[in-house]
Amino acid sequence: MDKLTSMQVFIEVAKCQSFVVASQNLELSAPAVTRAIAHLEGHLGVKLFIRTTRHVRLTESGQHFLTDAKRILEDVEEAEAAAAGIYAKPKGVLNVTAPVLFGEKHIIPIITEYLHQHAEVSVKTIFSDRITSLLEEDLDVAIRIGHLKDSGLYATNVGSVRLIVCGSPEYFKRHGKPQNPVDLNQHNIIYASTYDTSLTWHFKHQEKRESIKLSPRLRCNQNGAAIKAAIQGFGITQLLSYQIGEELEKETLQSILTDYEESPLPVNVIHLEGRRASAKIRSFIDMAVTRLRNNPFINPPKLNI
Repeated sequence: MDKLTSMQVFIEVAKCQSFVVASQNLELSAPAVTRAIAHLEGHLGVKLFIRTTRHVRLTESGQHFLTDAKRILEDVEEAEAAAAGIYAKPKGVLNVTAPVLFGEKHIIPIITEYLHQHAEVSVKTIFSDRITSLLEEDLDVAIRIGHLKDSGLYATNVGSVRLIVCGSPEYFKRHGKPQNPVDLNQHNIIYASTYDTSLTWHFKHQEKRESIKLSPRLRCNQNGAAIKAAIQGFGITQLLSYQIGEELEKETLQSILTDYEESPLPVNVIHLEGRRASAKIRSFIDMAVTRLRNNPFINPPKLNI
């Protein structure tokens, strides 16, 4: 078995965390998979896996080699694709990730437009509010909200969004509007978060930061549910501007405490550095950047209601 094939076997074992499952997925015998890993370990002079009767997991050396092996195989695929002319015309499967509501509201329209224009491309979406690794999860393009920590990415900024505190006109008519963050403790709070359990909202006023610990009456692990509860007049919530742009426009929700908002969060379209972008990636990014920069719900103006 040659070195590149051994790398493919290694990547599959690492992904499955099982020699048996990897052999089934690759349609190889279990001994062949074992020999491939032994060949790599012998060549490298290090152990790649820690194996017990129940578990298979990467060693520290194995984790480093996994990243390198994926890049090497990508380079080989790119060379083959270039020779076959794949970079000249968009074709193949494009994997796109974005936050859930951002994907549903603002990326799906771009994807459907893109698919109408490129008949030889299909798209797989992974909409999730957790940060995904493009390299480890084999993703081509990501839309990220917030400051980027990974320097190994090509990023194109398309705008920014704000964290907005809001409620329905009916709620404010019944209960009044908070004039400062501390007043929130006197109101029904709808806490929207898929991951943050701190029950804290953060504010900034005249360069002074303030954090308010909340006792929400309703906690939602999906932002869409929090939006519906707020529209129905139950209480006050905090969401990103793109999530409630249409509701603010229709005035089913109103923003408050705008003078206390933190700095806007950047929105970027990203793909991997070092990966020569194929035509499907380049053409999708070009369309996404143009559409998102023209999206009225990105870079929204502050409205003091």
